[in-house]
Amino acid sequence: MKIITYNVNGLRAAVTKGFSEWVAKEQPDVLCLQETKLQPEQYPAEVLEPLGYKHYLYSAQKKGYSGVAILTKQEPDHVEYGMGIEEYDNEGRFLRADYGDISVVSVYHPSGTSGDERQAFKMAWLEKFQEYVVELQRTRPKLILCGDYNICHEAIDIHDPVRNATNSGFLPEEREWMTRFLDAGFIDTFRCLHPGKQEYTWWSYRFNSRAKNKGWRIDYCMVSEPVRSQLKEARILNDAVHSDHCPMLLEITD
Repeated sequence: MKIITYNVNGLRAAVTKGFSEWVAKEQPDVLCLQETKLQPEQYPAEVLEPLGYKHYLYSAQKKGYSGVAILTKQEPDHVEYGMGIEEYDNEGRFLRADYGDISVVSVYHPSGTSGDERQAFKMAWLEKFQEYVVELQRTRPKLILCGDYNICHEAIDIHDPVRNATNSGFLPEEREWMTRFLDAGFIDTFRCLHPGKQEYTWWSYRFNSRAKNKGWRIDYCMVSEPVRSQLKEARILNDAVHSDHCPMLLEITD
């Protein structure tokens, strides 16, 4: 199974930059999207449906904001929208598709960059997210949790760890949460398979930071421990240019 996660920073905008042609070339079995920024009636079906993907959208109530999606070649056995927590589900941040004993999630963790209130919201979300997926493991032990986590875990994951130590996304409490999350039985597939590789998935549009490679690795394909034996490859697709993020690819054996 070939899975790609991609924060597209607006799906309709990405389509104008060649997104559909890129999907046709990559041919993922499952494509998890974040920050779709559209309502269901705004989905660009005219260019994406001919590619042979069924689509499942979970949009924020606020128009032009947040939102996740799963595009899939195979119809899932079941699709679950949200975590059952209204304040988070209103922002369209969690979508799950089940395929046999495998569950694939597209998740978009909040950002705390706009101020203390949203940072507090983010930290509360992280705890609820972990509680939810740990409980979900009881019935769905093989979890693949793909998305934008808005956190760099270690110094190797960010271009300037010293100067960014007080910035949301690399705060000590966020990094500590990530450590606890991994210790709870989840695997950062990229770091597991490439322990010394320094690559990034997001660059600020400001200051031409992508060209200067001043980036952050905040997009992940996390898996639960029972999936470890099926890991085949995990890599960042640096050639994609439809967003300020790069896609992350995960391949697992059947």
